[in-house]
Amino acid sequence: MHSTPFPQDAGSMIRIDSEVLKRHEELYMFSKVIGVKVLADHDTGNALHHLRQSFTIRLEELKDHPVVRAFRDFYWRIGIDPTKVRPASEALARRFLSYGALPRINSVVDAGNFASVETLIPIGIYDMDHIRGEPVLRMAREGESMVDISQAERRLGNNDIVLADEDGPLHIFPHRDSRRSMVTMETKLVLVVGCGVKGVDSSLVSKVVDRTLELCTQFAR
Repeated sequence: MHSTPFPQDAGSMIRIDSEVLKRHEELYMFSKVIGVKVLADHDTGNALHHLRQSFTIRLEELKDHPVVRAFRDFYWRIGIDPTKVRPASEALARRFLSYGALPRINSVVDAGNFASVETLIPIGIYDMDHIRGEPVLRMAREGESMVDISQAERRLGNNDIVLADEDGPLHIFPHRDSRRSMVTMETKLVLVVGCGVKGVDSSLVSKVVDRTLELCTQFAR
């Protein structure tokens, strides 16, 4: 697939630090902030039917899909073995292809998961009430750590890329979210972030964000 540059000021509130761009100039992001209603009991039937009808890739073909390959190649470039730590969208797609369904968390997280499988683009969703100041994608600082959604503490090195606010890392890029900013039943406002790399068309990155917003509304009915 042809990669189209996506300017940061056209649809993204995430600032990418100059040091990250110096090392990884191929990175771009698309994000939006929306109000949400988080439900535990919601109907994903129509979305699941659509996914079963439209997702025609076979499990053995998945790793060679151009979008999956682009993210795998990026993982190798930043020192992560994608055969051991898979891109989130690929991991979800593998689960869907193996079991014919996706995990049920809540209406907002589920919306992101469905959109991510449909597009094969990794997506992050963060509770805006737990973000202080401007979110920025930057290199981790010496001695930083983050408690992830499984409550494990992650020590960071200065080669790690993080999405951070004024209080520190919210996400270890591009595969681990923090517990601090995770979506809960009390969440009212979220930051939805799609990520693009070399080899991924920017239209897919904007699509995953817009599709997440659409499904958030659908699942909240």
